[in-house]
Amino acid sequence: MTSSSKSRILVLAGGISHERDVSLRSGRRVADSLAEQGIEVELRDPDATLLGYLRETRPDVVWPALHGASGEDGALRGLLEFLDIPFVGSRSDAAMLAWDKPTAKVLVTRAGVSTPRSITLTRETFRELGATSVLDSIGDELPIPVVVKPARGGSAQGVTLVDNISELPRAMVDAFTYCDVALIEQKIVGTEIAVGIIDTGDGPVALPAVEIVPLSGVYSFEARYNAGETTFFTPARIPEHAAVRAAEAAITAHNALGLRHLSRVDMIVDKAGTPWFLEANVLPGLTETSLLPQALEAAGHDLGLIYLALADAAVAEARA
Repeated sequence: MTSSSKSRILVLAGGISHERDVSLRSGRRVADSLAEQGIEVELRDPDATLLGYLRETRPDVVWPALHGASGEDGALRGLLEFLDIPFVGSRSDAAMLAWDKPTAKVLVTRAGVSTPRSITLTRETFRELGATSVLDSIGDELPIPVVVKPARGGSAQGVTLVDNISELPRAMVDAFTYCDVALIEQKIVGTEIAVGIIDTGDGPVALPAVEIVPLSGVYSFEARYNAGETTFFTPARIPEHAAVRAAEAAITAHNALGLRHLSRVDMIVDKAGTPWFLEANVLPGLTETSLLPQALEAAGHDLGLIYLALADAAVAEARA
């Protein structure tokens, strides 16, 4: 598939997750970038008619720009695989692994990448054993500060930085609002970075690390998607040896989870230059304030050409 062919890409954006608005922005940016390459692009919000539409029209490739569970937990990707329709991004099994943060941490740790000490709690365990008893035990073993987050989810929704043990109960409630499983993770002090990974068919390549400096001190949902709330430095202001280690760790995590085409690995680099894996995103944000586009531009890539190359890679793999 090339920009001169009569190919058609279907971009899926919107959905019903908490990240619907972000997805719509990402989808529009992808569609506009592809259209500039002369590709016929359709932007569609998934609904009950989607599967019938896919069977009838058979697009050359689908680009899922659906954030949250609807696009990142693997279910939609599994349906596309079932329908034998090429799509950009990780396959369903890899998406399922990365979507679940505790599972991803285990797999990445086994591959040799450091990740903060943590404990995973279900809502049922929290209730059955008693909130006070559970939180007291956690406070004894995991020193404050800690980060509490839903085990599955994105865009920092339901995530709380806990600086005082008294804040932990409320943080758990906030996390359980988004998921029945919560992850309590030791906070690593250092530089927060994101390393994008791109693979257009020749193997995964790490993009320049993006350093994240939110004005509020916390990279919240608002800090991610409201212009001016966060300052970014690309490449990140870390020593060269730390940047090399971060790039290597990101590719290791990408491969350990079996990811494909594009991903973003979020990490903290401590004072010693050690990168600590936090999570991997199978569908990085692609809005005007998102990190992957910033990294692509810093590396000298044209967004439209890269997005087209990723679509080409998806089609080529489907034909192989």
